[in-house]
Parts: sequence; C-alpha cells; structure tokens
Amino acid sequence: MAFSLPIPAEANALLDRDALALVTGLTLDQQITLEKAFTSPWVLAERLGHEPTAQELADFDPQALVEVFATPPALHRFPKAMAARVQEVCRVIVDRYDGDPAGIWAGVTDGAELLRRVLELPGFGKQKAQIFVALLGKQCGVRPEGWREAAGGYGEEGSFRSVADIVDQDSLVKVREYKKQVKAEAKAAKS
Repeated sequence: MAFSLPIPAEANALLDRDALALVTGLTLDQQITLEKAFTSPWVLAERLGHEPTAQELADFDPQALVEVFATPPALHRFPKAMAARVQEVCRVIVDRYDGDPAGIWAGVTDGAELLRRVLELPGFGKQKAQIFVALLGKQCGVRPEGWREAAGGYGEEGSFRSVADIVDQDSLVKVREYKKQVKAEAKAAKS
C-alpha cells in the first residue's frame, strides 16, 4: 500500500521506498504536526543531496547534523534535540540491525517481539511504539501474529486514532477529530 499522507507526493514516495525515512518520520512525530514530521525525512534527503543511510547518519558529525536540522525551515521545532535523537536511533539500527532499518521488523515471530524491538529505539515510549506497530501492520503489511494486540487501540480495525489510519482526506479528518476529543477529555479531567 502506498502512503497517502497529506504531504508532498515526493515525501510519500520516500516513505514507501525507504524504511529509514519511515523510522525517521516516526522519530520526529512529537510536538509538531504529522505533516511536518513525515515531510522532514524528504527535506533531509534534499538537503543532503541524497537519501541517507542509517550508517551515514549514525556517523555524521553531531554539530553538522544539528545545522542541517536547524537550517530554516527547521526539520523540527527542537532541531538540536531531534537531530541527536535521529542519530541515536540510527546508531541502534547500525548496532543491532547491521544498518538496515527494516531489520527492526524483519523476521519477528509475533507482535510482542515487534513491539519490544520498537520500544528499544531511543525516544519510543509505549504509545509511540504502539502507533509504529499499527502503522507497520495497517499500511506496510508487517503483520506477525498478535500485531493488533501489541498495537493496543491503535491496531483496532476501523479505528481512526493515529497516522497509522490515514489513507485519505476523510480518514485524516477522523484522526484529527479523535485527537481533539482526547485532548478535550484530558483537559476536562484536569479541571
């Protein structure tokens, strides 16, 4: 299935063909819009003049990578922290998966193992990891036994809770409505 997020076609195409772009997008998907998070891997490739490898980003001079992330428009609202985070994730990919980001999900025996592997990535807490498992299952065909259970509510068929569920404008609207509702409920609970 081809990605159809509300981002430039070139950015969607990169997510389709490059596992590192997908991992990078998920890594950046916090405290910014999903459009910004999932467009930034494409912008990063444009700035570098090629699609980077995990090895390249793991070995990149940290200050130079911050400069690439911070160049206006910045790839994230916290370019220094997120450049470091992407580099940390790439180092895990190099160390554990021989530089192949798809190694995170390749050969997993079940959903629990997939979730465990994603949780080992720097910056991936339970919610982000479950969203990633749901995204892999719903949009990338990575469906080991028990993947829906491992993804929690994000894995439910017909749910509209996260980027994993966005396939068109209608689903985007439903995901945004769900997120708005969750925020309103959290706000009401604090009152």
